[in-house]
Amino acid sequence: MPCRTLRLSGLALAIAMASTAVSASAASFNRLLSFSTADNLPASEREQETSAEIITATASGEMLIYSDSPRGGIGYIALEEDGSPRAAGFTALEGEPTAVSAVGEDVVVGVNTSTSFTEPSGFVALVSGASQQVLGRCELGGQPDSVAVSPDQAWVAVAIENERDEDLNDGEIPQLPAGDLVLVPLSEGALDCEGLKRVDLTGLAEIAPSDPEPEFVDFNAQGEVVVTLQENNHLVIVDADSGEIRHHFSAGSVDLEQIDTEKDGALTFTESQQGVLREPDAAQWLDDERFVIANEGDYQGGARGFSIFHKSGELLFESGAAFEHEVARAGHYPDKRSGKKGGEPEGLEVGHFGEDTYIFVLSERGSVIGVYRDTGAEPEFMQLLPSGIAPESAVAIPQRNLLVSANEKDLVEDGGPRAHVMFYQLGDDAPAYPQLVSANDAQGAPIGWGALSGLSADPERAGILYAVNDSFYANQPRLFTIDASQHPARITAALSITRDGQPAEALDLEGIAVDGEGGFWVASEGDAEKQVPHALHHVNAEGAIARTVALPEALLEHQTRFAAEGIALHEGALWIAMQRPWQDDPAGHAKLLRFDLASGEWRAAHYPLETSERGWVGLSELEIANGTLYVVERDNQIGERAAIKRLYALDLASIETAPLGGELPVLEKTLVRDLMEDLAALNGVVTDKVEGFAIDAAGEGFFVTDNDGVDDSSGETLWWSIGRME
Repeated sequence: MPCRTLRLSGLALAIAMASTAVSASAASFNRLLSFSTADNLPASEREQETSAEIITATASGEMLIYSDSPRGGIGYIALEEDGSPRAAGFTALEGEPTAVSAVGEDVVVGVNTSTSFTEPSGFVALVSGASQQVLGRCELGGQPDSVAVSPDQAWVAVAIENERDEDLNDGEIPQLPAGDLVLVPLSEGALDCEGLKRVDLTGLAEIAPSDPEPEFVDFNAQGEVVVTLQENNHLVIVDADSGEIRHHFSAGSVDLEQIDTEKDGALTFTESQQGVLREPDAAQWLDDERFVIANEGDYQGGARGFSIFHKSGELLFESGAAFEHEVARAGHYPDKRSGKKGGEPEGLEVGHFGEDTYIFVLSERGSVIGVYRDTGAEPEFMQLLPSGIAPESAVAIPQRNLLVSANEKDLVEDGGPRAHVMFYQLGDDAPAYPQLVSANDAQGAPIGWGALSGLSADPERAGILYAVNDSFYANQPRLFTIDASQHPARITAALSITRDGQPAEALDLEGIAVDGEGGFWVASEGDAEKQVPHALHHVNAEGAIARTVALPEALLEHQTRFAAEGIALHEGALWIAMQRPWQDDPAGHAKLLRFDLASGEWRAAHYPLETSERGWVGLSELEIANGTLYVVERDNQIGERAAIKRLYALDLASIETAPLGGELPVLEKTLVRDLMEDLAALNGVVTDKVEGFAIDAAGEGFFVTDNDGVDDSSGETLWWSIGRME
């Protein structure tokens, strides 16, 4: 296939310039660019599902290779001399690739060929990085999961998981055949299948000792392999040369406090769990004595964090809920995983940059990477990195000051983001992300937040704004206070919106306006199928709904799903932006409504929408300031398909409205700002939902995006200012 090079206006050059390790004083990692694995597809197959699951880098750091399970092979990304990534090809394999690990400039691949859970099979292949041809393969007699190559390139370790059938007997183990560890010698860079040896791992764990299910392997410089038995909650240290088990011990359990344990459309970090099994997935050596594990859980446990062990079995550090709290403060906590795994730390990478050793903890469901600096004792939390959807693995390339992540989720069938490989560089700049975080509540737990859908500014205090969340958190409608005078901006308080003292039900909050008297007006987008009415609500300073205004019957008789999105208060009248045309609207026009609070009169005008080649275009926010009505107009496209994300202005004095039921005047709009460059500023996937815009008391304009509650989303919330509005 022809190769395509991604040029990124100087960002790639930054990679090329970073050819030596930075000093220990370097401030942070920042994302340089994102590479879609769809770029490794022929043009005729562009819409095919693809993935980047496990990723490795060749010794030179000039080639990245990732496993692509949907396509049944491995993909290649070359880094050019100027640092830009190039789609560099694909090798099809006779099965499902499960893991990759570099051998110099070549790569070993674990491939699953199992026909059933009871008849597992697979092989390990050596593939040339130059010719992309298979150089050799060894049959493994079981289903491979993780693979690793020893630092001296003498051994390949393969975790033979022989995974359980989760639909059989409720997934209970034991379920034979048992898994084991396979060690394959490398002789002059070639696989020595005749020298293959198996390490029996049965009889070690207290949990299902007859059915070990090895999950992950990693080597230290002494040729020792750490093996995680996830379902068995056990850890094993094996000497590769002799095949002897040096140590083995339980991964143990954790008592967790201030966590969210309910999948209930609310973020409440008030619960606790006792004796939660760690059940580690990934493991990485920090040095020859210590290793770190990611406690994902996939059976009975899942301690939601990460731990550091000495190879003798001594627990040296336990994160508890601390990592999860960082994820929550950044708005990345996945409520739909609260019941068991929370943020679900699954992948790990350890990188040695200059004098510093960094631990990268990958939250698969939170779609974020935690960066910690190894101190020899308690790791120091440094930052969170935004990732694509479901980061599965990462590889550090210290000679280029790079971290590269593989993000496996491809939502092409739903019109969503593609799977991506993302590049982060270590440098002296401050972290660019997150741009919005929350403080702790009065109990010391994070203020949970996400899916911000409307924005309004305090009329007197510059830099103070208010936001609401939408129906993703159906059981926790909230109004958030944001201090934008600092970076990142900070959510300082959350006020529950209530009826009769309980969280208000049947709301889908999409807009908010300050009433100037300590209260707020909010717009709730209706949905007849879910019995959510189209309505406007007045909320007092305590969060209680004091008044409800239903949309008029003359409007509702033409209703559709997509309704009130933005709301603003001006001179005793509420202005409301309807997202998309209703049944009585001409094509390409949405209504702007005006409701007089004193007289109760409804009037409207037609707003002309832009046209798009894909999807739909609608309104998502409005604001009124200095005689101007501002409207955010956007399409519903994401990533490379996104095209229309704009701020328009209308002269308020010249707006004509008419009563509902008749012909409505068509408004004239003026483009103020194209937001596409703003949305691409963090070098990630352009999001579709610009849903909040407000102008503060000092005249500064602020935007916020809706992260969909981290559900089939990268979870990224962008918050930015466009300066003083003239």
